[in-house]
Amino acid sequence: MSLDFPLERSVLVCAQRSTVFRHFTEPRCLSAWWGAEGSSVEARPGGAVRIVNPGGSRVLGEVVELVEPSRFVFTYGYEDPARPIPPGGSRVTFTLDEREAGTRVSVRHDVADAKTRDLHVAGWAYQLARLANVAAKEQLTGATGTIDRFFAAWGEEDAAKRASLVRETTTSGVVFRDAFGATEGPGELEAHMAALQAQMRKVSIARDGEPRLCQGTAIVAWVVKNAEGATRGRGEDVIDFAPDGRIARVVGFWAP
Repeated sequence: MSLDFPLERSVLVCAQRSTVFRHFTEPRCLSAWWGAEGSSVEARPGGAVRIVNPGGSRVLGEVVELVEPSRFVFTYGYEDPARPIPPGGSRVTFTLDEREAGTRVSVRHDVADAKTRDLHVAGWAYQLARLANVAAKEQLTGATGTIDRFFAAWGEEDAAKRASLVRETTTSGVVFRDAFGATEGPGELEAHMAALQAQMRKVSIARDGEPRLCQGTAIVAWVVKNAEGATRGRGEDVIDFAPDGRIARVVGFWAP
């Protein structure tokens, strides 16, 4: 059977390539973004691929090629003969390329006809979005701690300790924006924090509730308090993470 009708799509995942690759070769990770309990993969050429979709349909396949951490190829078809692709009736190729902002995941699904290709367009769009979210969340399991240390830097009066917190939690090109500041790089950010300390002595900034995280971006509520514990302000940050888990960009919004 000729497979002359490819479907191609890609997504940028805010995670390191090794993390993303595990989501094709480890059953637990595969099930987290594609499939349900019972999904499995034998990560070797000739190994079986079994995907149990949440709706109950089953995909069967066989690993054709595996090059860690950059390429994963397998055959793809449905166990149900009423579905459009029989077992072994198509081929899926994933390629993973490193990017500064994460991992570019590209999928090519080679099928036998245009109708079958078009039937799978929406499905692949959904599954790649799921992959991007699940892999980023796994990569950023320490995001809450990173955010807390970043907020602690704002209230740290010791310059050396403040600098250490900033360098630990942010990238070398970190960008910060809010109504009172516009900085680029850790040095400018540290100076902005020092200016805040000079204007508002003994203030602290702390997270107010759990961050909401999606595909490498977090929305975090915060509260500013003085030394006596009185609230001086509230707001939210939109935080973009780098694929290594450090903070790359912050946009802050003070509450009215």
